[in-house]
Amino acid sequence: MKQNTVAFQPHATNLFFHILTACNLKCRHCYIRKDQHGSRTLSMKNIKSWLSLFAKKKKTANVIFLGGEPTLHPELGRAIKTAKAMGYASVTIDTNGYLFHDILEKVSPEELDFLSFSLDGATAPVCDAIRGEGVFEVCTKNARKAAEKGFSTSLIYTVSEKNIHELEKMPLLLKDLGISRFFIQVLGMRGNSLQNPGQKQVNRHTWTSLVPEVAREVASLGIGVTWPKVFLGPEDSFECAGLVADNFFVFPNGRVYRCPLCEDYPIHAFEIKENRLIERPPLHEGQFFELNIPEGCVMNRLVQPGNLDYDKDGHPLSRIACCLLKEEILP
Repeated sequence: MKQNTVAFQPHATNLFFHILTACNLKCRHCYIRKDQHGSRTLSMKNIKSWLSLFAKKKKTANVIFLGGEPTLHPELGRAIKTAKAMGYASVTIDTNGYLFHDILEKVSPEELDFLSFSLDGATAPVCDAIRGEGVFEVCTKNARKAAEKGFSTSLIYTVSEKNIHELEKMPLLLKDLGISRFFIQVLGMRGNSLQNPGQKQVNRHTWTSLVPEVAREVASLGIGVTWPKVFLGPEDSFECAGLVADNFFVFPNGRVYRCPLCEDYPIHAFEIKENRLIERPPLHEGQFFELNIPEGCVMNRLVQPGNLDYDKDGHPLSRIACCLLKEEILP
């Protein structure tokens, strides 16, 4: 097994498609803000039209359906089939695990490339303290059910000081649930995280020592693992995905961001108006991507500088990678 840095893919389009912002949960670290992202549930007509805007931007296009909770949308099954018919190379659902509207009965494993569950603890007390009472039981039950039905399931674990101590317990749980891909995510200081003083990112030493160790253990069980690089080494060069890759984070109010760290603010690079994708005039997030600073990612420096440390002369001890730069270990 070898740990690799996943290079940005300039010839692919990745569409992170929030088809609604409604959700049955109130997770302590949720990034959705209805004042910034809207409260609409997109109609099937809008979903089809918006999918078509990105389907042929590059030779390969991938779509991830998000919310809110995307399975609350009664026509999610049709949206998945539509994306496949348009030629999207992969289709993923990111779910909290409640799987509303019998979604497992409305699509087949052949139509859905990944069903990705969010679980933020290896035990009910830790997970439910973050995501809500009863979530652990429902999510694990439905993840197991989906795997048994033949769906390719993945699991997202958002690491914070509240649950880092249970990350080491995840490998055996993943194996038991039949998970085929594990995504370790870093807590973003946006949305609910900013309103909740108890939500904090783990420090550099903990992240760089513990996360790769757990990833290797998970991969040894035959499960692929992906996680953000976060901290660059002295030999690493900084590269911003906003300048070299086509990632689009689309919200129901028509805002289209290129960087998830910008989503709390009205600085989106594009917007969808009358079913057309339109670049907004400056100043927007795109101008920030071009700035070169000692800390690495300029948006991290502006939005969540708590993960930066400086020496006595004010020089950063490490640079922060683009939040979309990933490490992976495949079995």
